Amino acid sequence: MVYAYIRVSTDKQCTENQRFEIIQFAKERNIIIDAWVEEVVSGSNKIKNRKLGKLFKLIKKGDWIITSELSRVGRNLMYIMSFLHQCMEREAVVFTIKERYELGNNLNSKILAFAFSLSAEIERNLISQRTREALARKKQEGIKLGRPKGRKSSYYKLSGKEGQIIRMLNNKYPLGSICSRFGVCRNTLRIFIEYLYEADPSQLPPRCHR
Repeated sequence: MVYAYIRVSTDKQCTENQRFEIIQFAKERNIIIDAWVEEVVSGSNKIKNRKLGKLFKLIKKGDWIITSELSRVGRNLMYIMSFLHQCMEREAVVFTIKERYELGNNLNSKILAFAFSLSAEIERNLISQRTREALARKKQEGIKLGRPKGRKSSYYKLSGKEGQIIRMLNNKYPLGSICSRFGVCRNTLRIFIEYLYEADPSQLPPRCHR
């Protein structure tokens, strides 16, 4: 069986980008998707409490799970490693399209999965720490934080996506591609990028509005 897994964190996000990527991947390899599993849930939730946990109970030796990227599996290092380890024990294969990983029951796959998951978690923690420190510094300098009372935030849709957006900007993704990825308009993205620059410009490339 070949399973395609799609996850978004909120109902404001779109699953179509992930679906498109998986369909294109399947065409390249002449793969037929037997079943699609989609869910709207935070990646920090335990896998056993998600549809992914129910899917895991179904997989057998030789089955494939295809997902757009490893972060779709989860945001917690231990959850990801536990899931991959159990898949490998069952001799099922996990494909991640963006990273082009093929994680099976072999030593190289285990090392690669661990290294990727660990670096991703460290990166998110460092970005979060730098942002907190920058905001604390601004507060000490007497700068009023937050939006004016009664004013609606124009970048709330992108809250929690700082790490992904910073990584895409540093990898020179066009703003249009980033907008499509997160389902927001260009103006919303520009405002959010300004917010990121104000918080900590050192983690971003030189200002460039494309």
